[in-house]
Amino acid sequence: MRAVLAFSLLVAAAGLAACGSTIEQRAATGAVAGAVVAGPVGAAVGGAAGTAVGQAAKDD
Repeated sequence: MRAVLAFSLLVAAAGLAACGSTIEQRAATGAVAGAVVAGPVGAAVGGAAGTAVGQAAKDD
């Protein structure tokens, strides 16, 4: 039950990873949100999610 709650909060925090206009800003926002939810592991996951969102939104 606790794992489901943690996962739900992490998914919600990943949504914040889209905040920012550059890849670096999105990665930082995701890392901070992830750290709040799940500590160092959440920071790594949130930063990765922010980077992925930034790369996907990047104009070629």
